[in-house]
Amino acid sequence: MNKLFNIKDKCYALSGGTGTLGGSIAAYLVQNGAKVILLGRSSNKLNDKCAELNVGNSGLATSFLVDVLNEEELIVVKNKIASTYGNLDGLINLAGGNVPGATLTADQTIYDIDLKDTKNVIDINLYGTVIPTIVLSELLANQGHGSIINISSMASKQAISRVLGYSVAKAGVDIFTKWMANELASKFNDKVRVNAIAPGFFIGNQNRRLLLNENGTFTNRGKSIIANTPMGRFGEASELNGMVHYLLSDASSFVTGKIFEVDGGFSSFSGV
Repeated sequence: MNKLFNIKDKCYALSGGTGTLGGSIAAYLVQNGAKVILLGRSSNKLNDKCAELNVGNSGLATSFLVDVLNEEELIVVKNKIASTYGNLDGLINLAGGNVPGATLTADQTIYDIDLKDTKNVIDINLYGTVIPTIVLSELLANQGHGSIINISSMASKQAISRVLGYSVAKAGVDIFTKWMANELASKFNDKVRVNAIAPGFFIGNQNRRLLLNENGTFTNRGKSIIANTPMGRFGEASELNGMVHYLLSDASSFVTGKIFEVDGGFSSFSGV
């Protein structure tokens, strides 16, 4: 049996695992025999998602109630993971998103932005990755192996209109990914790796109103994105799973500090 892509019986922690993309990734990991630990602030969402994941895969999905912006709570979770599972093979940081006050409407200018909401968006998307990575990566560093996957965005590569806070945060995630990759590989073990995935445009609950009208047709923003995506469509949540699998597995054993774009060609197209 070729073990290059094997993730069976591995143990992975996921923040944001109850969302559209995170839920798809969690389901994929469980379907491939991996143990999944969901991290989040809503006990109802965590319990519902674990129940859903464990149908036909009993016991593979568990959860811890934790605020990923709270270092003390994360330290408690780190110790519980160590005592319960013995090791952690990987961490996927999916917590994030945007809020209305930090998203300009088409007729607003930068002076209309809600700075409090913008700060909150930066906190959850940047520090919601930085803090759990620093706390939980200690498990990987001590055991000498493991893979961390951060979630970047097309908004980190170029100026995407209307989403200042989200763009600033995801640009920070990119450099943090490279910084942590260097720290962990050079000072601990070359089998401890950190990479990021930069999804293109996928429709989820948070961006649905920006991209789709109530009748299912594209908004002007949706039309603009499709016009600049060579594949001519939005991504399906399941289309991130292959990249996640690759980065978690030994198939990517010499890969660290990279940001991988899964975007239907959006980042490669000049628009002309």
